[in-house]
Amino acid sequence: MSVRILALVGSLRAGSTNRQLAEAAAKHAPEGAEVELFEGLADIPFYNEDIDVEGSVPAAAARLREAAGNADAFLFVSPEYNGTIPAVLKNAIDWLSRPYGAGALTGKPVAVVGTAFGQFGGVWAQDETRKSAGIAGGKVLEDVKLSIPGSLTRFAETHPADDAEVASQIAEVVSRLHGHATAAA
Repeated sequence: MSVRILALVGSLRAGSTNRQLAEAAAKHAPEGAEVELFEGLADIPFYNEDIDVEGSVPAAAARLREAAGNADAFLFVSPEYNGTIPAVLKNAIDWLSRPYGAGALTGKPVAVVGTAFGQFGGVWAQDETRKSAGIAGGKVLEDVKLSIPGSLTRFAETHPADDAEVASQIAEVVSRLHGHATAAA
């Protein structure tokens, strides 16, 4: 069974080390798992129930929901902005949580990883992402974590996909996510 894992990256910057971590997840995914990086989080308007009306949902939000609906599992890659989850990632979770009780995240496995410049690798933001994704209906894998500190120096000259330790760790995260998605199917 091929498992589709949708990766949502909380940083919009082209050279983001978190985007690179998601690329590493795609590169080192085990056989039978496909990690797709969702493009377009910057285009999604802030969640507003007034515009979340059947037949007139903004196109960018509809694309996110469609991609999420086709996914078997999710990999959220979160940097830490001022000690918490980036707004763009929180907004995506808000859109995916609707309609209440039947959103695209509901019942699907979710893993959260990330890297940050600080000494803890963004754990506060990742914890907040897990909390939000769980409340939104995702089946958060609380024991599947990867927080990489010192991102700006560690990845200054090496892409995370080419860092042997990180490649092994992210491959394990994706493998466990794959296993949970396969078991749920």
